[in-house]
Amino acid sequence: MLEGIVRDSIEKKATKALRRDGYLIANIYGKGEQNINAAFKANEFIKAAKNKDTLIFPVKVGANVYNVVIQDYQRDPVNSNLLHVDLRLALPGVLTKYLVPVVLEGIPKGTKNKGVLIQSKKRLAVKCTAENLPNSFVIDVSDLDVGATVLVRDIAVPANVVVMDEARVSVAGVIKAK
Repeated sequence: MLEGIVRDSIEKKATKALRRDGYLIANIYGKGEQNINAAFKANEFIKAAKNKDTLIFPVKVGANVYNVVIQDYQRDPVNSNLLHVDLRLALPGVLTKYLVPVVLEGIPKGTKNKGVLIQSKKRLAVKCTAENLPNSFVIDVSDLDVGATVLVRDIAVPANVVVMDEARVSVAGVIKAK
């Protein structure tokens, strides 16, 4: 389990000192809950995020254990180091908005006809409870030809999950290469 520390001070000087010591700054928040300012060892956080099986994973901050979902993160524009991460509490039974990744499977037919596969949406916004949260939306793109697209309305959505993105928005498509 990923372990972190509670940040006593959220001032710029204290934040820089933590980053110098190899910590990643994090905010943990949830509906009706108090915000928690935390810090994790950057390398340990990246390993835990890459090796997790589901979107929801446990973290221990101080003496408490929280189930969280990665909501957003910021990277350094020069060296791409992770600077800050926002973690949303996955509270059971509470209707919350999450971002779920879109995974494309297969090789489109259109790539043999001088087409290029474009993924315009990497994550879709959904509203559901933590128990119903899907790990990802898997889309088979092997039947796409040049000019064909997959829209949000074409994606199979599990019961008790509502997609917040517009139904007419393109998720992936094959365009003609120039």
